[in-house]
Amino acid sequence: MPLDFTAIDFETANSSNASACAVGLTRVRDGRVVDKAGWLIQPPPGHDVFFEINTGIHGLRAEDVAGAKRWTEQLDDITAFAGTDVMVAHNAGFDMMVLRRACEATGDECPPYRYVCSLQVARKTYELDSYRLPSVAAAAGFLEFPHHDPIADALACAHIMIDAARIVGATDIESLATLAGVRVGQIRVPAPEPILPDFATAVA
Repeated sequence: MPLDFTAIDFETANSSNASACAVGLTRVRDGRVVDKAGWLIQPPPGHDVFFEINTGIHGLRAEDVAGAKRWTEQLDDITAFAGTDVMVAHNAGFDMMVLRRACEATGDECPPYRYVCSLQVARKTYELDSYRLPSVAAAAGFLEFPHHDPIADALACAHIMIDAARIVGATDIESLATLAGVRVGQIRVPAPEPILPDFATAVA
């Protein structure tokens, strides 16, 4: 199987994992970047206040996303781009939680994506003083990108995985995870609540 996956990176408006305000995506086919995209997002209602600490990280404010699509529309765009790919992210637990929590906030069904964490892969593959995204990307030969721009971060993540696959001799995303000694996770979508019979009807 070829080395195919989609790298993803979210930025959030505040400390809520549901507050997605931007996303970047990079598609990899046969170990090569073939497409990238990204959008601003209006965070779900109730999660749409921008904290100064978050703005200080990514530079985005409420006025920047005022004309952007809302989460439900953006979710359709994300799934159209990624298809059934395994998702990859640096500190993937965070990005997968953003997907799940934003869907919970809007009542959308969260896609049960399988995913691999490039941070975990990097810790098993490189010997570095820091495993922050810029440091690992530099070790992979991807230099001087605007960190916390979600498109740039997703592209950096993709290059890390491509280089790690080269180092360990992996031919696809599953073998990369196996050879690096990390697991392929999956977003756990809560099962729907069972519909219980109305008591009065049940005993009638």
